[in-house]
Amino acid sequence: MELRHLRYFLAVGEALNFTKAAAKLRVAQPSLSRQVQDLEDEIGVDLLRRSPRGVTLTAEGKLFLGEVRELLKHADESVEKVRALARGEYGELHVGYVTVPTVEILPPALAAFQKVVPRVKMLLHDLSSDGLIAGLHNATLELAVMVKPTGEQATGIEFEPLRSYPWCVALHAAHPFARLKSIALEKVAGQPLVVFRRKDYSEYHRFLDRIFAPISAKPRIAVECDSASSLIIEVEAGHGILLAATIFKLIAGKRLLYRPLTGTTEALSVGIARATKGDVTPAGEKFCEILRKTSGTATATKPKPARFV
Repeated sequence: MELRHLRYFLAVGEALNFTKAAAKLRVAQPSLSRQVQDLEDEIGVDLLRRSPRGVTLTAEGKLFLGEVRELLKHADESVEKVRALARGEYGELHVGYVTVPTVEILPPALAAFQKVVPRVKMLLHDLSSDGLIAGLHNATLELAVMVKPTGEQATGIEFEPLRSYPWCVALHAAHPFARLKSIALEKVAGQPLVVFRRKDYSEYHRFLDRIFAPISAKPRIAVECDSASSLIIEVEAGHGILLAATIFKLIAGKRLLYRPLTGTTEALSVGIARATKGDVTPAGEKFCEILRKTSGTATATKPKPARFV
């Protein structure tokens, strides 16, 4: 039994006329009659009652007609879903992200993506940089929107930059540095710092090491926090100052003051990360293209991601 046998029977069962069914299917009537007879022989049941006046359905035929109609509908829907999946218009897309650096990038991209492909279910995973890298390697994530990985994190990862943010100093209004228009790195080196917890945000600590390396200094860490909200509270409490990318202003708002950091050329590069040997679906590629457009980095030719091996 093949799907065409079922389609032939459905056409005859609905038309109750071999001639009309054959015309609808664009097959020869003798061939159609033979195919339906073969179906009945295989099932071992008469589905049609034939007479010179036409065709009627047997009780078994009426039951089978309803079942066939649903089966073929499901088969057609399955084919359409597979085709939509291949076009990037159906399925699930698992994307990881880090909260603070992507606050400007993700919202417009998500809105545009859902408008273009509403049948794709986007599943977002808020993770640390280390968690994102692990997710890309073990294929629980297709893509990650994150800070450019460095060192061991970058092994086996492709990265495509979208935005770049300079570093600044975030501090409480009562801090002595608040009167300064900018703050030199040498001044920061002598201050207690409120930072992200190294266990979960190792990439942030690698940035700190690179920032302080030119002046041969080590950051004076006073407090380690597990979230952006904790960082803000600790700085407001006067427990230290914070080195952050300028995008942090969108998170903390007017709760803190921000001053440019001088003495360093370091910047926070945020973009799309994927596993070098990973499998990104057509929906994932669509999302990448939308990220480029909404971030203002789309070009006539897709930029080649940096590859680390």
